[in-house]
Amino acid sequence: MNTVSLTTLADEQIAAARASAAGRSAHTIHGGHDHALRQTVLALAAGRSLGEHESPGEATLQVLVGRVRLGAGEESWEGAAGDHVVIPPARHDLAAIEDAVVLLTVVAAGPDGASR
Repeated sequence: MNTVSLTTLADEQIAAARASAAGRSAHTIHGGHDHALRQTVLALAAGRSLGEHESPGEATLQVLVGRVRLGAGEESWEGAAGDHVVIPPARHDLAAIEDAVVLLTVVAAGPDGASR
């Protein structure tokens, strides 16, 4: 059985994000580009964001630390530690209101565009 401490990983990733010129850091804990399911711990320093980007397929976001804002078109959602949201299947962005760490879970689309 492969285990990981999300608390420890969150601490490591936020430290890496603070030290990064881009203000972010990520570590995939399960899966990868060739897997149907991918889980990534993503850290953003306060005030930093992932600019608007396409939806990677069916995806959810769980806030582990801090507060974030997810925006998609005219809609936005603010989440804090313990909150969970289904990411809309549309262009969206993610911003850190304060230092934040999230768990991104993605079910990758197959060759026909449908979730695997």
